[in-house]
Amino acid sequence: MAVHKTQVGIVGAGPAGLLLGQLLHLNGIDSVILESRPRDYVIDRVRAGVLEQGTVDLLIAMGVGAGVEARGLRHDGLFIGFDGRRHRIDMAELTGGRAITVYGQNEVVKDLIDARAGSGRRLYFEAESASIDALDDAPVIRFRHDGADHEVRCDFVAGCDGFHGICRPSIPPNELTIYERTYPFGWLGILAEVAPSSEELVYTYHPRGFALFSMRSPTVTRLYFQVPPDESIEGWPDEAIWDEMLARMTTIDGWAPHVGRILQKGVTPMRSFVAAPMRHGRLFLAGDAAHIVPPTGAKGLNLAASDVVVLARGLKAFYDTGGVEWLDRYSDVCLRRVWRAQRFSWWMTSALHRFPDDGPFDVQRQIAELDYLTSSRAAMTSLAEQYAGLPLEVSFESAGL
Repeated sequence: MAVHKTQVGIVGAGPAGLLLGQLLHLNGIDSVILESRPRDYVIDRVRAGVLEQGTVDLLIAMGVGAGVEARGLRHDGLFIGFDGRRHRIDMAELTGGRAITVYGQNEVVKDLIDARAGSGRRLYFEAESASIDALDDAPVIRFRHDGADHEVRCDFVAGCDGFHGICRPSIPPNELTIYERTYPFGWLGILAEVAPSSEELVYTYHPRGFALFSMRSPTVTRLYFQVPPDESIEGWPDEAIWDEMLARMTTIDGWAPHVGRILQKGVTPMRSFVAAPMRHGRLFLAGDAAHIVPPTGAKGLNLAASDVVVLARGLKAFYDTGGVEWLDRYSDVCLRRVWRAQRFSWWMTSALHRFPDDGPFDVQRQIAELDYLTSSRAAMTSLAEQYAGLPLEVSFESAGL
């Protein structure tokens, strides 16, 4: 068995694990990152693409922001559509210049993998049959790679391996409280080879259900519409998908998404999930391993980024001075932001989706809510502040940047 010694063992090479690895590297803290999937799978999977202002600022401060600065699509506002009309909310004007940037998660991951390779720190893809032991004392991570057994001995473990990973199940069930809500709908999403017809996102409330216009680049559009949670993608030929997109999103003034070749399509169920606390002994959960939000509020990747900044702050203090105050506060600090994001994502979801048991009263209430949102500066400011991202809980300087 090959035995590795490091300061922090990181399970998962998604945005959370890779961001943490780079933050630790910049502070001279060694880590080993283990990922069960192949490198190409991790890079190619299509996930979130909306970065809050703070996440963009973080990437730049870490020295890995060249890609987002060159190819990211900054959006100063977004549209809310209902009753056949689009209403623009100017986030930058309402928040003193804060905005969001569309830059695919796969691009963020690719940039971070390149940075990891340049750092010389260890990163193992296709790390199979991983397990974790001795979380209260001297953690050990065991895995197989290229047919050989490996063991990582470390001071701490960062569980950044997503909702279905091994880290959260390693915590005794009686030590966790699970908060969960499953929504009675999912999103049918497509990636289309066609130039976006709008420079900003369009969220649409429609009698047939919610729809969202987004993009990934100047030549690729990302679109979604609400479907039942168990909907089969096989029942949706490309022509039918476009017919439904156009039926829900075309406005009275003639705006509609451009139609093009569909590159990818699938159905994603929606849930809210929180596991608390986000720490057990020397194991710290971050990102989707600890919480899932409905994608309506565009918070998933951004919450992962804020988690690891707080964790990096705690680890830096520990290795600099031996202090454990920030490690002890990690879960409480992160969960405050997580629950704010859950509330915002629930509100966005509730305001824009049709629920199966909605009656005429509920429809009129939702329309009144959207009318108020798009006509009140106070309401628009509240949405803009939360969508562009609330300030991070710790400064970049305290995290060693």
